[in-house]
Amino acid sequence: MRSPTRTTVCAAALAALLAGAFPPAGAAPRDEAPGARALPRAAAVRDGIPPLTDDRGRVLTLRGWNVEDKANRGDAALSAVTERHFRDLAAHGFGFARLLVFWDDLEPRRGRYSETYLRKIERVLDWAHKHRVQVVIDAHQDVFGPAFGHRGIPEWATRTDGLPFTPRPDDWFSEYFEPAVQRAFTHLYEDEDLRRAQAAMWRVLAARFADHPAVLGYDLINEPMGELREGEDLAAAARRIEAEQLTPMYRRLAAAVRAVDRDNWLFVEPTPIVGEGVPTALGRIGDPKTVYAPHFYNTAMEAGADYDPEAGWIEAYEAAVVEYPKAYKVPVVVGEWGPLNNSLPHMGRFYRDALASLNRYSSGWAGYVWCYGGGYCALDAEGRFRANKDATAAPYAPAVAGAVREEAHAQDAYRVVYTARPGVTELSLPPSARGWRVRVEGRARPDRTEVPAAGRATRVLVRAVPGATVTLRVTAR
Repeated sequence: MRSPTRTTVCAAALAALLAGAFPPAGAAPRDEAPGARALPRAAAVRDGIPPLTDDRGRVLTLRGWNVEDKANRGDAALSAVTERHFRDLAAHGFGFARLLVFWDDLEPRRGRYSETYLRKIERVLDWAHKHRVQVVIDAHQDVFGPAFGHRGIPEWATRTDGLPFTPRPDDWFSEYFEPAVQRAFTHLYEDEDLRRAQAAMWRVLAARFADHPAVLGYDLINEPMGELREGEDLAAAARRIEAEQLTPMYRRLAAAVRAVDRDNWLFVEPTPIVGEGVPTALGRIGDPKTVYAPHFYNTAMEAGADYDPEAGWIEAYEAAVVEYPKAYKVPVVVGEWGPLNNSLPHMGRFYRDALASLNRYSSGWAGYVWCYGGGYCALDAEGRFRANKDATAAPYAPAVAGAVREEAHAQDAYRVVYTARPGVTELSLPPSARGWRVRVEGRARPDRTEVPAAGRATRVLVRAVPGATVTLRVTAR
C-alpha cells in the first residue's frame, strides 16, 4: 500500500499548524481549553518502578495493541496480518504492537525451522518499521498448543503421559486445568531435551531479528501455566509454579537470547492468576533489560459480566501487580487487556478506571486485539473504533529525553514535566476534529512537527536545554 504523505515543517510554522500552539515562554499557563476534561493533579511517576528506556536513554511510553493471526498456519501463517494493521495503528497515534508468533509454525518438525515463516515475520516487522511501530515478538501459546486444538508449542514437544483431555469449546480457558495439558507444562519445564529445544527456538528468533529496527524485545512465553498438586489451591499453585518452574525457565531463555542479542528487552509474564489479585512469586531473572509483562483480565468480565466499579478489582490488581517491579526494579508493560463485551452499561467507566490505573504504574500496554470485526476486535469492519475503545487513543509522550517528574493524562489533555537531557522528546496526538493546543514551558523549543494526512495522528518533536525543567501541555481546542 502507498503510505500517506507526511510533511516536515520548521518550528516557525507550528503555531499555524496546531492552532495557536507554543505561545511565548512566560505566558500564563492554561491547563485546559473550553470543554476539555480537567486533568487530574499531576503526580510523581511510577513510584519505585523504573521506566522503560530506548538505546538513547529516553523514557519510553508504549501505547498499542496485539497483532495476530491465530486462524492460519503453515503456508498461510500470518496471512491475516497486513500492512493496513500498522498503517492504522500509526494513524490513531499508537506506536507499539505485540506480535504473536507460534513455535509450532517456526519448528513444525523437530530441528527443522521454517525459513518461510521467518520471512513472513520479517515482512510484518518491515511494515511496522515503515509506520514507526515498535514490536515485541511474543512466543504465544493457548492451552499449550495444537495437540489440544490450539496454537503454540509443537505436538512433537507435547508429552502427556497418557492423561486425559476433554475439549471444552464453550470455556476454552478451563482446558488449562485438564490433566493432559497440565502434565505437558510440567514436561516442558523439567525435561532437559525440551528445555534445550525451547532455548534453541529462541536463539533462532533472536538471531534473525536482533538487529531489525522495529524490534523492541521478546515476550518469552504467553500466559504460562502449570500442574496443580493434589490439595493445592490455585493461588498457591501459581506461586509455586512461578518460583520453581517459571523463574528458572526465564533464566535459561534469557541466556539463550543473550547469546545472540545483547540489546533488546526481555518480557517475562507471571501466570494469568495475577488477574485475581495474586502477587507473583517470580524470582529475579538476572538480566538488566527485563520487563515484567502481566496481563490485565478479570474472570467475571471475561465470562460476559459488566464492570462493577464497587468490587475493587482494579485496585486489588494494581496492588498485586506492583510488588514484583518494585522489589526487583524492573519496568512494567501490560501485554494484554480489554474485555470481550465493551458495550455494557459500565464499560465507559471501566476504560476510564483501567487507563488511570495503567498510567500510575506501567510504562505501557498492548490492548487485545487490533483487528476489524467483532469479538475482541478494536475496530469494526469499516475501521471505526468499537464501543468505548476510542478511549485508548489519547495524547501522550512516546519518548521523553529526560527524567520524567510528573505526568497527568486524560482523553483530551496531557501534561508532562521533565528534567531535560540531550535528545528529542516526542508527543503523539491522535486524530481530532477539534484539533490540539500544545504549550512548551521552560528552556525548550519545538523542533518540528509532522503534518498528517486527514484522519491521522500528529507527531510533535521538542528539543530542550539539558538540565532545564520543561513542561509540555496538550489540550483539545
